[in-house]
Amino acid sequence: MLTAPKPDDEAQRLAALRALLILDTPPEERFDKVVAFAQAEFDVPVALISLVDGERQWFKANVGLPLCQTARDISFCGHAILQPEILLVPDALADPRFADNPLVTGAPHVRFYAGAPLINPSGHALGTLCLIDHRPRRLDTVELSILATLRDLVMQELYPSTEAGHG
Repeated sequence: MLTAPKPDDEAQRLAALRALLILDTPPEERFDKVVAFAQAEFDVPVALISLVDGERQWFKANVGLPLCQTARDISFCGHAILQPEILLVPDALADPRFADNPLVTGAPHVRFYAGAPLINPSGHALGTLCLIDHRPRRLDTVELSILATLRDLVMQELYPSTEAGHG
């Protein structure tokens, strides 16, 4: 398993995440609706809005996973926040970064992962809107566009007074 390195802007990223005052808050319908739609649209067992803090990934919205957080060092989202593009892992067992990850080899048995980074208006990746499946798969261009649009909706909820969309 390859633990994701910390982004170069880690201190600023964490400050921006804390400034949202959203970590460890109760579920909110506006976010729950996005992950419920994503789960149904992509026919995946798990859809999450995951926020990556210093030591964990915490799930602001969660459909299909009986956890509220996992350790950052085993998170797929920790890798996804390192790039502006959607991170696609078609088959985690075939990816050396994740093949022996406990989230792959044990519950929840992640095989497919797609994580759209939630990048704030200042350019800091706070977490992801992600999809997880128990079987290998791929997303086509239309599906990638839908996932990006859903990510943009999440960002508009987090930053309603700015153009936080990713385009």
